[in-house]
Amino acid sequence: MTAVIELTDLCVSYRDMRALDGVTLSFGKGATGLLGPNGAGKSTLIKTLLGFVRAESGAIRVFDLEMPARAIDVRHRLGYMPEREISSPKVSAVSFLTYCGRIFGMSRVDALERAHEVLNYVKLGDSRYRNMETYSTGMLQRVKLAQAILHDPKLLLFDEPTNGLDPDGRIEILNLIQDIAERPGVSVIVSSHLLPDVQHVCSQVVMIDKGRVVQSGDIQALTPRHDNHFEIRFRDNDAACVAALRAAGHRCERLHPGNTWLVQCAGADGVRTIFETAARCSTQVRHLQPARHSLESVFLQAVGKD
Repeated sequence: MTAVIELTDLCVSYRDMRALDGVTLSFGKGATGLLGPNGAGKSTLIKTLLGFVRAESGAIRVFDLEMPARAIDVRHRLGYMPEREISSPKVSAVSFLTYCGRIFGMSRVDALERAHEVLNYVKLGDSRYRNMETYSTGMLQRVKLAQAILHDPKLLLFDEPTNGLDPDGRIEILNLIQDIAERPGVSVIVSSHLLPDVQHVCSQVVMIDKGRVVQSGDIQALTPRHDNHFEIRFRDNDAACVAALRAAGHRCERLHPGNTWLVQCAGADGVRTIFETAARCSTQVRHLQPARHSLESVFLQAVGKD
């Protein structure tokens, strides 16, 4: 796999504090999650890739361009959705994105047309014409996402993209990011301390703690299947089904979000038992898949916590 980003023994310090300590990594196509607790070095890594922070030692190549010498060229080929707000309260989303397009070198007509395209994509609706001071947190996040993809970049950096959103808003933003990541030739890095967000979008993960990479790899490989454990959703009659399964000696635990259950089957005929139980309770199994070890347990082990 061709690397879009290559980091070699990267070190970054703020006065006496080492924020990144000998980071060696490569990022390819698709979506990669950058996981770590607050203060682990995730945002510093992103700012270093953008050229906003200078490394004291090590090497960085993005699109095979050396950083920070080629930082301007790199920035023109990537999109960035920062954690902090970037809105201008007294202007509309259309005006703001048109201005961003002009900064990227588009004509006014092209910038305005592209602004409407990306606002349609993020489903902002007629609110695009209102001043952004009237926007909810979810609407402001959509504007941030829209500006990140305005110039059709091949590398996107998302820093805490679901910050401050309710559950429905989180899923909507994550689905948009997932759709972007599935486009040919696009690379996405999602920096977050929320493990479910990373699992929702990403196939690869890099875990950072105290400025060091403590684990990385394919999420499926890092979270192997649990024997006789299944994630299940019933059409209805959840209470009756769960009671019947528990009475038969199976362990059931509700998972979040929604009405998904983790069922640990007592015997080898677990799948057949689940379907037979649903039938006896006059319902159907709408979703069933083998459960995997949680990314949370992998992360806690990587950072040295039980």
